[in-house]
Amino acid sequence: MSIVEQRRGIAASNPAPPRQEHEQTAAAIPPGGAEQEESPLRATLDVLRLYDGRVIPLPAVMGVLNVTPDSFSDGGRYLDPDRAAAHALEMAAAGAAIIDIGAESTRPFGAREVSTEVELGRLLPVLQRLRGRLSVPWSIDTRRPEVARVGLNWGAAIINDVSALSNTAMAALAAESGCTVVLMHMKGGAEDHIQFASYQNVVEEVLTFLVERTDVAARAGIDRSRIILDPGIGFAKTAQHNLAILANLERYCRLGYPVLIGASRKNFISRISGNRDNEVLLGTNAVNAVAVAAGAAIVRVHEPGPAAITARMAAAIAAARRA
Repeated sequence: MSIVEQRRGIAASNPAPPRQEHEQTAAAIPPGGAEQEESPLRATLDVLRLYDGRVIPLPAVMGVLNVTPDSFSDGGRYLDPDRAAAHALEMAAAGAAIIDIGAESTRPFGAREVSTEVELGRLLPVLQRLRGRLSVPWSIDTRRPEVARVGLNWGAAIINDVSALSNTAMAALAAESGCTVVLMHMKGGAEDHIQFASYQNVVEEVLTFLVERTDVAARAGIDRSRIILDPGIGFAKTAQHNLAILANLERYCRLGYPVLIGASRKNFISRISGNRDNEVLLGTNAVNAVAVAAGAAIVRVHEPGPAAITARMAAAIAAARRA
């Protein structure tokens, strides 16, 4: 049975709820500007069109929901399903256009791989509580096609895969479903990626990797309009690597795909801005402002309210510069 068929009914092993009518639909913004020769997707970057028909204006804020006991940023705060669901709704109300739900930690130090059963055991109770209540699209943050399939059955519109479809079954699933995919750069695995933070030229190597992964995705049958790129800030990268990527972010944006930046609360920010909560928040939003001004389409954050204001302001300045 195909994933499309599964979404029409109830999967035997993981019951999927009936498709809910969404309380709100993001307003469509017609793409502006002529199609540019060097970037055939460039004309679509004012919006992100999802396979279920919804349209997200860009730049957009993605709110982070870690349903884990050991995430670096919130340390199990939302492992409780009721608390997790409430936080998802709070983030949507605060300005998150997408909620990214993950049930496995990928922290730089000390992350432990969990089984598919554990990951689903954390995820499903939250999805049950959000059924019919979440008015914005959500993404499933996972490396496992089995978990991604369940997420799609429960209404996920995006697969956020930190392994960039290294599992061919994940690529096949994304192609079959027609969902959007986030392809992120990382070396090593979720448990040990920081040990691989070594490059001759980080900007070039990450750029090359992402181009290669878009080709892999396309060969698997994923439409290029369904691809989002993430250079993987903080994944197998030192502070200097992160800063180099951010300083050259326009090069990634010129590839023509929406670019996602997930710098929120990363260690390099606290080392530069200070480690008090307000300092980390200000440092995060400084990074987000620079990223959006350079062309980033999505910023992945823990505090959507300030990020939404930052993104709007940075986008307005960038638009004035282009005018």
